[in-house]
Amino acid sequence: MSALNWDDCRIFLALAREGTLSGAARHLKTGVATVSRRIERMEHGLGLPLFLRTQNGYVLTDQGATMLPRAEAVELAMAEMRQEARDHAQIRGVVRLTSIESLVVPFIVPALAPLLSANPGLDVEIQFSTATINMHRHDADLALRMVRPERGHLRVRQLGTMGFGLYGPPDGPIPRRVVAWPDAMSLGTLLQWTEAFAGPQAPRLAVNTLPGQIEAVRLGIGVAVLPHFLAREAGLRLLENRLPAGGPMQRPILIVTHADLAASRRVVSVADAVSEEILRQRHSLAEP
Repeated sequence: MSALNWDDCRIFLALAREGTLSGAARHLKTGVATVSRRIERMEHGLGLPLFLRTQNGYVLTDQGATMLPRAEAVELAMAEMRQEARDHAQIRGVVRLTSIESLVVPFIVPALAPLLSANPGLDVEIQFSTATINMHRHDADLALRMVRPERGHLRVRQLGTMGFGLYGPPDGPIPRRVVAWPDAMSLGTLLQWTEAFAGPQAPRLAVNTLPGQIEAVRLGIGVAVLPHFLAREAGLRLLENRLPAGGPMQRPILIVTHADLAASRRVVSVADAVSEEILRQRHSLAEP
């Protein structure tokens, strides 16, 4: 008795269900001669007649009918194996991502849309904060930030540069008031840039969200140091592209991951999706 394989069972099942060589061939997308030859080879290998050849087609013999449930069991096992392989191919688990606020809506969410659609078992938690998340305590698996971490077993990659400028309302007089972030150590650079233009005694409106700052500038309440890509989208007027001393207003966009998560498919897949989107639009992030 020669060994059977899955193709033998597949052809046997197709002929048993279709009842004709042409029907089985159509179902299997192969030729009639191939089906006939494989059935004859299977019968010869088993030493059993599996089908009666009649004028109306092929009918299972008693021996063939006995083989049918076993062949169906093989078919079910193969289907389960394929499903299990698909499940393993999908990315599963939770990835916690912390980000700069300005990148969440225009970059991160669109980048994750196709990834999440293709992997229903993948969950992503996005949070933004002006405070620096402690990666060493595993408060997040992945971070987009503008300050390079000083210590820790972390992998850091610069994806691009975010350019800033001093912006005012779309038209009309330039307000004296400045719109800025509330005092915070993590926002020291942005606050220093703001003071470089307005001085510490200028009237202020402190807002801890970018949409709030942009709206305040749009309404003519004040001027603000803002990312070019957001101010440009809001139709604000660029007043200064460089600091009074001549230096550029730029911050690096860094993606930070734990070195011990470098082999994690879920973390790598999210990091790759976000990185590709930011790299694709890096020029619009940097330029006025």
